[in-house]
Amino acid sequence: MSTLPPRAGRRCHNAINPLHSTVYFSPDLGKEFAELGIDDSSAVYFATRSAAMGAVGPGTVTAAFYNFNHELVARHLPSIWSVAPPETALEARLRAADSTLRRLLGEEVIASPELAEAAGLALRAAEGCTRHARPLYAAHADLPVPEEPHLAYWHAGTLLREHRGDGHIAALLTAGLDPLEALVSHTATGKGMSPRWVLASRGWHRDDWDAARERLRGRGLLDAEGELTEAGVALRAELEETTDRLDAAPYEHLGAQGVERLTELARGFLITAASAGAFPADLIGKG
Repeated sequence: MSTLPPRAGRRCHNAINPLHSTVYFSPDLGKEFAELGIDDSSAVYFATRSAAMGAVGPGTVTAAFYNFNHELVARHLPSIWSVAPPETALEARLRAADSTLRRLLGEEVIASPELAEAAGLALRAAEGCTRHARPLYAAHADLPVPEEPHLAYWHAGTLLREHRGDGHIAALLTAGLDPLEALVSHTATGKGMSPRWVLASRGWHRDDWDAARERLRGRGLLDAEGELTEAGVALRAELEETTDRLDAAPYEHLGAQGVERLTELARGFLITAASAGAFPADLIGKG
């Protein structure tokens, strides 16, 4: 039985994860990899996020990432490791996280006791994560914790993000949503990536998107206009509840008071970063 208020873990995740994800939208990451000889944004993303698993091939990344077109992944892996071996990629990612957070938060926040406190709380929460059936979390859990508080906070955010993400994939499989159906239905909630961003970054084509919409209509989850039906809304709500249940351990480990404080701190950092232009303006939406 949970000792936390309803959806407390989800709220905490929703405050921490976006700041973690800023590195993937940061020009600093592109610059770091351009210096290594890699200038394709998809190649950078695959190398950046999968390097913790070692020099893996496209099948492993397609499985672990779930919602990318395998053809896109295979275009870059495993060849990218000959240019930027995993250790090199991880070092470049950490440098990009450092410069990105310094730019978005400012040196005063970087040196603040609040950020150090948040790092300690997030790392304590991550102690409650579990490795079994969670490949991306488990791979990142084997990495050392950076010494500087802002990077330790970012590292803890990585652990918590991938732990929840691995569990979410299990929930998607249980719900019978394939990779693109998951994206289309999430976009239909108004909280997911816009179709333009999905198609540009995940390797799918408009025909693929339209076919996924038709499959969801056939299941009664979308209406003729592409909006979620009552059954679709219920399925997405059930997905999030299942994901919450599978991701409860780190927040139960931290405890209600710690979760509340971490959420408060994380929201403050996120607001500062968003105000500094951390995210593309058209990233989220149905259009």
